[in-house]
Amino acid sequence: MKFISWNVNGIRACVKKGFLDYFYTEDADFFCLQETKCQPEQIDLDLKGYKQYWNSAERKGYSGTAIFTKHEPISVTFGLGDEIEDLEGRVITLEYEGFYLLTMYTPNAKRDLTRLGYRMLWEEAARRYIQILEELKPVILCGDLNVAHQPQDVKNDRANIGNAGFTDQERGKFTKLLEAGFIDSYRMINPETDDAFTWWSYMANVRERNIGWRIDYFIVSNHLASSIKQADIDSHIYGSDHCPVKLELTLSDEAHDESRD
Repeated sequence: MKFISWNVNGIRACVKKGFLDYFYTEDADFFCLQETKCQPEQIDLDLKGYKQYWNSAERKGYSGTAIFTKHEPISVTFGLGDEIEDLEGRVITLEYEGFYLLTMYTPNAKRDLTRLGYRMLWEEAARRYIQILEELKPVILCGDLNVAHQPQDVKNDRANIGNAGFTDQERGKFTKLLEAGFIDSYRMINPETDDAFTWWSYMANVRERNIGWRIDYFIVSNHLASSIKQADIDSHIYGSDHCPVKLELTLSDEAHDESRD
């Protein structure tokens, strides 16, 4: 099964920049989006063969997530349950026979770190929510998690220590999530790679010189480690300041309910 995650930085703008070409070329089972920046009624996407699930922010033109899938889920949940209120459309959970799939757009701490306190509350709530799911069946978490975990995940790591997305607090919460029984799929496959990034600022020539951050992930339960077939970053795909990340899993027939398609 193929999973793709992409912070599109506005789905309406991304569609004008080739989103659908990439979408149909990849033909993924699951296409998870973050920062959609629109309500579903504001865009007409006729994606044949795919069911669409949207979680939009109350504030128009801001945040938002979506999942397009070939497989009808058992259940769909928006937000983090009772853990923390999600008025910004940051989480969607799809339940299948053998796993939960989450797309997540983690709040940014902001350049001046004024939202770091809220970010810490979010991290704790998100981890509790994910662990509750994990007790029932394996979890596949993807999205823009707004943190570069290791020095090799940032081009200029020393210069960025303490900056939003690379604070000790944010990195520590990421470590705590992994220690709870999860794997950074890309890092498992590519343990030494230090030039693979998923986000670049819009400053002149930054992307061309590959001065970026790896902040988009597929995090999976330890139980699924042996199922990981491929974990890639499609850095050649433009249309957003982020690029898509991909995961392929070899799942047994009972891992998803094909009869529900």
